[in-house]
Amino acid sequence: MIPRIGFCNLALLGLLAGTALQAAPDGAMIYADQCAACHGAGRLGGTGPALLPESLGRLTGEKLTALIAAGRPMTQMPAFKDTLSAAEIAAVAAHVSAPLPEVPVWGVAEITASRAPDPGYHPATKPVFTADPMNVTLVVETGDHHVSVLDGDSFAVLDRFSTPFAVHGGPKFTPDGRYVFIMSRDGWVQKYDLWSLHEVGRVRAGLNSRNIALSPDGQWLAVANYLPNTLTILSAADLSVARVMPVAGRDGTPSRVSAVYQAPDRGSFLLALKDVPEIWEIATTPDGGPFHDGFVHSHEAGMEEALATEQGLFARRRIAVSAPLDDFFFDPGYRNLIGANRGAGTGVVVNLDVGREIATLPLPGMPHLGSGISWVRDGRRLMAVPHLEEGRISIIDMQEWQVIKVIETSGPGFFLRSHDGNPYIWADVFTGPNKGQMHLIDKETLEVVKVLTPAPGKTVAHTEFTRDGSRALVSIWEQDGAVIVYDTATLTEITRLPMRKPSGKYNVWNKITFEDGTSH
Repeated sequence: MIPRIGFCNLALLGLLAGTALQAAPDGAMIYADQCAACHGAGRLGGTGPALLPESLGRLTGEKLTALIAAGRPMTQMPAFKDTLSAAEIAAVAAHVSAPLPEVPVWGVAEITASRAPDPGYHPATKPVFTADPMNVTLVVETGDHHVSVLDGDSFAVLDRFSTPFAVHGGPKFTPDGRYVFIMSRDGWVQKYDLWSLHEVGRVRAGLNSRNIALSPDGQWLAVANYLPNTLTILSAADLSVARVMPVAGRDGTPSRVSAVYQAPDRGSFLLALKDVPEIWEIATTPDGGPFHDGFVHSHEAGMEEALATEQGLFARRRIAVSAPLDDFFFDPGYRNLIGANRGAGTGVVVNLDVGREIATLPLPGMPHLGSGISWVRDGRRLMAVPHLEEGRISIIDMQEWQVIKVIETSGPGFFLRSHDGNPYIWADVFTGPNKGQMHLIDKETLEVVKVLTPAPGKTVAHTEFTRDGSRALVSIWEQDGAVIVYDTATLTEITRLPMRKPSGKYNVWNKITFEDGTSH
């Protein structure tokens, strides 16, 4: 016999059910009501950035809920702590952290539609300032998404302009140093005129992007995308679409593009692929190739056979490797590429002329090859690379391809920098209890000769030099941070420039001349 349930019990069950429903708010509904107007109904971005796991990066969990609750200072992102409950904030955070059910289309039509020239831009016939245009330094301020343009002699701020959300990867300068291109995690590419001190325009080249590279002649800009799995090539002149290349391995497996690099001596772009064991080389000149996308049976005249052949501008060459490689470094002539196989704790040297691996290097602890540097010592070129998980720096002989020394530091570092006119490697400690330290390593003795601690307890990272190397600029990587300017001869502090979480700094001359000690 089924027991009868009284009216009071039914009311109690109804109340409990209502409470349960209140305890589980609908994150998608809250997003549609509170967030979609700025971030887009499909979370692909609008006036606000895309809200996808790929774009949020490390902004997850408590960091994400705290940001939603408190808002983002000096932006249009409001605080929701007074309008949403903690449970509702957690629900919308979970919603935006979830992958999209389908990979959205972002091809030529969508990119072209996003292209936005700045209507107020008028190109100057000469720089609108009196400072040396070759000694200008850009400072990326991630705290409020701006870039400061510094006079490299007086360190006066010539301009401070807003950027797309979450700039990622270093800005790229045209060969003459006049224009600079800046990319955000959610695929926006911004072009800025350093002579006019004015934005030229912007375009969205992908939905989640990793970095950009400019062709050696300054005509083409390549954008490495995680989402969708493409390489976008833009005209550097007007940001129009030149090519969108789907990226997949020889067996058809789609792949994200970890990074793209300029190879000036080769007239090409080089791509690191995240998901397949291949490196791609893309020609940036009309005489590129022929590249054979398969096995060539004969090299005799008239007897050449292959599965497919590409030739001319944007022709693609596949180079097979033993495992997917991340985070490339190159020798000065771009004949050899060093890539990290982080899963195996090794570095792999690939000779790009013959298209095969020629050496392996023991590089455990997540080597950060992208911020490695090289220099000549006793007639031999050496390179140094930090490790993101270990307090050590590996020194590699680039002729014998051997690790000749491991330098111990007080914690894992992220960036190395030097200058041809400076005797030291400047190596930061990015994480851990000693994150405020900067190690100076003698490039001849390979010993730590001094440790700077300009801001105890705060993150001190990323060094850049002025054109002549007489000054070093170091970031206090905090929301209320600063750029510290050092005299590199005396190692004394000259000044501090208040900044909003300054990260990378990029000197025009050092970048366009591929100065020794600067990452390329």
